[in-house]
Amino acid sequence: MGAEVIKIERPGVGDRARANDPYIDGPDGTQVSARYLGVNRNKKSVALDLRDPVAKRAFINMLRVSDVLLDNWGPGAMERLGFGYPALAEINPGLVYASITGYGDSDGLRGPYSNWPANNPCVQGMGGWMAMTGAPESGPQMVGDNVGDSVPGLWTALGVLLALESRRKTGKGQHVDMSMYDCMVAHTTSSMPLYQATGQTTTTARENMFSAQLALRASDGYVVLAGAGDADDKWRALWALAGRPELADDPRFLGRGVTGPFYFSHIVPAIEEWSVHLPKRELNQKLLECGFSMGIVQDTEDLDRCEHLEVRNMFVDSGDTYGRPFRTVNTPVQLTGCENTPTNPPPRLGQHNREVLCDIGGLTAEELNELQSTGKA
Repeated sequence: MGAEVIKIERPGVGDRARANDPYIDGPDGTQVSARYLGVNRNKKSVALDLRDPVAKRAFINMLRVSDVLLDNWGPGAMERLGFGYPALAEINPGLVYASITGYGDSDGLRGPYSNWPANNPCVQGMGGWMAMTGAPESGPQMVGDNVGDSVPGLWTALGVLLALESRRKTGKGQHVDMSMYDCMVAHTTSSMPLYQATGQTTTTARENMFSAQLALRASDGYVVLAGAGDADDKWRALWALAGRPELADDPRFLGRGVTGPFYFSHIVPAIEEWSVHLPKRELNQKLLECGFSMGIVQDTEDLDRCEHLEVRNMFVDSGDTYGRPFRTVNTPVQLTGCENTPTNPPPRLGQHNREVLCDIGGLTAEELNELQSTGKA
């Protein structure tokens, strides 16, 4: 989004994401994590041991000229280094400090879980998502990708922007206390209102399905029919296409007053007698023409080949740090009045030590050399 982002990483090993497989082999015998490449373009990397007095001095100098400090090291980590929010505010009163922890970590907002470690699976389970994901016979399941990490990251970006706008008005920074748990609960936008209104918890059981949301088999995959409800005209058109117009005489096959089990035991099988003979894109188009809200169940290969995403500039080549191409998913915010952001490759560990630490860090070349020779930078 146009910020100059400096990653402060542990000397020698760096961000833990660098150790996530799969890896891409470099020409010099080194490796780089593909997952790391996916989310670190346009950043700078500084390796710095914040327990060292000289490294700490460089960090303080960086804080004095920075707008935002973000950490996700876990509850109390910055405090133990001597950089709790009161100390940070003394160094730079305008600094926005955002911390991402599993369950929140600021004065007055610590609950009984605040000292628990957390990661993607933990907060998917705690936040209610696993209880309603998966088939009834499978038990609770995670959503496939790391939404327990990416959803809190998105909310944190918004929180930082709000704090920067507040600073623009007041001149003062603040602590943005982000809880992964809170962020996941905030997305229960259907299941929580249902519970508040009826006392009914949403689980993987089919009887908890309160609108028609059906994955239908095609000859080469699946399509998704969503939000049909009791739309008589749409259902009549579908049954005519499927060669079963007589089903429209039964109000249950028009979606009237039926529950999840009826959809799965009667409506879906009747549709699939016809749909399994059609390719998914043709099936999707036919049901769109009936007036249904439709989509195709796509995997990552489908996404990578999607013409629509190409038109939307949703892929960028930011490189693999070895000078070769590497394709990543772009930021989805389309600012039509601004230039596109650059696509610089993700940084190698400590790549910008000299540029950053001998500039805003205030170190001399000799001090940096000493830190690097002792493994502290």
